[in-house]
Amino acid sequence: QVQLVESGGGLVQAGGSLRLSCAASGIFFSINVMGWYRQAPGKQRELVAIINSDRTITYADSVKGRFTISRDNARKTVYLQMNSLKSEDTGVYYCQVRTRQEYWGKGTQVTVSS
Repeated sequence: QVQLVESGGGLVQAGGSLRLSCAASGIFFSINVMGWYRQAPGKQRELVAIINSDRTITYADSVKGRFTISRDNARKTVYLQMNSLKSEDTGVYYCQVRTRQEYWGKGTQVTVSS
């Protein structure tokens, strides 16, 4: 059974930092894409950052220069380092992993107070 376990969310003041982690288990195929999405209250889920197996990265314009995504293939883990957080970064952050299928984590809450 595939499981994605996210951690690292929480409450932080504007300008602060958080580091999210997502560990995948039960996946026996090569992981092509690992990434993070977020959903703010009343809004649709949106891409934050994804990293491909060849290490190419895509960031949402709103997080460029502030967030850094990375992955550890041996641990099947993806990270999101979030710096200079803003109140508009508040939301539930979801991990996504793509192999032949697409898998989602349950989400971790990030709240940035202004």
